[in-house]
Amino acid sequence: MLFPVDSWIRGFGLAPAAPARLLCFPHAGGTAAYYRPLAAALAPDVDILAVQYPGRQERFRERLVDTVGELADRVADAVRPLLYQPLSFFGHSMGAAVAYEVALRLQTRGHRLRTFFVSGQSTPAARRDRGVHSLPDDLLAAELERLGATDPAILADRELLGVLLPAIRADYRAIETYRRSDEPTLDCPIVTLTGTGDPNVRPSEAAAWSRLTRHDFAFHELPGDHFFLDTQRDRVCEILRRHLAPSPTADRR
Repeated sequence: MLFPVDSWIRGFGLAPAAPARLLCFPHAGGTAAYYRPLAAALAPDVDILAVQYPGRQERFRERLVDTVGELADRVADAVRPLLYQPLSFFGHSMGAAVAYEVALRLQTRGHRLRTFFVSGQSTPAARRDRGVHSLPDDLLAAELERLGATDPAILADRELLGVLLPAIRADYRAIETYRRSDEPTLDCPIVTLTGTGDPNVRPSEAAAWSRLTRHDFAFHELPGDHFFLDTQRDRVCEILRRHLAPSPTADRR
């Protein structure tokens, strides 16, 4: 079950007293529920929260948001109640771009993250517009199948897929039209994870996040494609635990 923390944020209720809190941002077409297995695997050491974008699940009837900038503005406001304790971000694919923009907004307000985790995404200056958001429905569905992003049963159910495609298309429009050439640095460590067989992100592109931090940087290549999170969950959890482990010298906010 998902528990509303805010209209934009969901909790899983599995580790509310954990010493580390991680806010996760879904990929294009993804939902907060995607992170339930990760929340279960990391409990009780890490409290996982997840962003719920409009236009899906219980937010199905809400207006879709199709720009990274607006998504970031709205989430940055929603996370304010969470800033009383150290907070880390984890963003996968499109979620990494949204998380980065939220982190920048919080930083300008005097709040910095404990750690920023980037998964399956290149740096903001990299060109992303492959025109997926403009494809007809059948070709958009084929792209989802290629990435392994969607349950095959959903892809086979054309009626259900037709209901879900507007939100998926809005997400693709958001990430494919997102541009930021200046790439401001973050005042926190960055940890990057990428799949060795990811068709959309080369290892060198993922490693380029090293120039966007003023602190430590770590780079992890894991076997798998764009959704290595599903096949390498144990290793992902090991990496998250390692970088989120309490430190006696951790900054107090």
